[in-house]
Amino acid sequence: MLNSLASPSTLCCLPKAFSGIPKSSFNGIQLRGAPSIQPCPQMKSYRRPSPSFSVVMMAKREEELKEIRTKSDEEINEEVIDLKGELLMLRLQKSARNEFKSSEFRRMRKRIARMLTVKREREIEKGIGKRLSRKLDRKWKKSIVPRPPPSLKKLQEEEAAEESA
Repeated sequence: MLNSLASPSTLCCLPKAFSGIPKSSFNGIQLRGAPSIQPCPQMKSYRRPSPSFSVVMMAKREEELKEIRTKSDEEINEEVIDLKGELLMLRLQKSARNEFKSSEFRRMRKRIARMLTVKREREIEKGIGKRLSRKLDRKWKKSIVPRPPPSLKKLQEEEAAEESA
């Protein structure tokens, strides 16, 4: 039965444990445990991602972190507010079925997370505990004055320029 299912070129890849396994009632072979099948030279294997790709991404992330760490706490807070506003605008575009880049969601969320991570690192350096940090975050969030995100301001300025022209 095993010989009828597999061609001679794939048999070289099957472990020897397959040869003695009894057939089951459904006319197939019964697998006990999950034997690891090693790729054989005759079969094409999946390509692995090149390690240089991940190295490039790490370098970009390190550059971005250096840039974030040079900013003050107030600048980080302002940029977090702006990015959250941009994220809201993207969600609105998605719900209105307008054109948008779906990759922007992930990029913005990651940038916000990096900024909040740097902010928390600074709190830890100052000796601020987790409970006090959460309390300060709640106060900060309540003090935020809603304002339009930079992309919306830019759109409004462009529309005003078109109307005046």
